[in-house]
Amino acid sequence: MAEITNLNRFRKQKARAERRAGADANAAKFGRTRAQREQEEAQAEKARALLDAHRRNGEDEA
Repeated sequence: MAEITNLNRFRKQKARAERRAGADANAAKFGRTRAQREQEEAQAEKARALLDAHRRNGEDEA
């Protein structure tokens, strides 16, 4: 006799694989690691601090 297979199990496995592939594609397209986000935030803060350090106190020249 042939082996009995549960078609629902295969259908669900296929759906999970498709969702996982879509999630991986989105992560590659939009995702950044936590370290990358923290590095970008630190660079932005450093740039703001540098600009603030070079500001004149008093009247702006027009």
